[in-house]
Amino acid sequence: MTSRAVIHIVDDDDSLRTAVQRLLVAAGYRVRVYASAGEFLLEPPGDAPGCLLLDLKMPGPSGLDLQDALKHHGIRLPVVFLTGHGDLPTGVQAMKAGALDFLTKPVERDTLFAAVAKALQVDAALRATRSADTERQTRFAQLTAREREVFELVVAGKLNKQIAGELGIAERTVKAQRASVMAKLGAANAAELGKIAAELRNLST
Repeated sequence: MTSRAVIHIVDDDDSLRTAVQRLLVAAGYRVRVYASAGEFLLEPPGDAPGCLLLDLKMPGPSGLDLQDALKHHGIRLPVVFLTGHGDLPTGVQAMKAGALDFLTKPVERDTLFAAVAKALQVDAALRATRSADTERQTRFAQLTAREREVFELVVAGKLNKQIAGELGIAERTVKAQRASVMAKLGAANAAELGKIAAELRNLST
């Protein structure tokens, strides 16, 4: 994942942008550079792995403006602010909006690399979570209407006999449906089904 990651640098300072790019390329990173927030949005990275090194104050939309725009464009890259104009209130605002770090120019080489490494680790972890969530939703979509009914009743703590009575089917049919649900969802027991149910509810909110 990290080998395919791209570090995106958005900064209107040509010399700073070039210097940071050279540092990162020399360290083996793939890098793309942009002179403004608008330029970045004209060439969005889509869902490719990576992170964003973002200047705070630029002509036109600011770094905070771009950070906000990322959500509307479905861009989930971790953001590290790199600025010469930072102050505590702005840093707090950036962090509350989801930034991972807030570095002040000139930033030390090791500090920059540590922030980038952390951002790529966070990006990889978030992608793994999203992949697991997608797989869970895909598995749930494979349940039949009857299996979903059995699933909900098992999660509610009902016994096979009680489920059979509520659905008007034979207990052996409930056992078969229950086994099918557990196989499709990759659950070993009712407790794991309950956990899956909670995760699915969280995904729908």
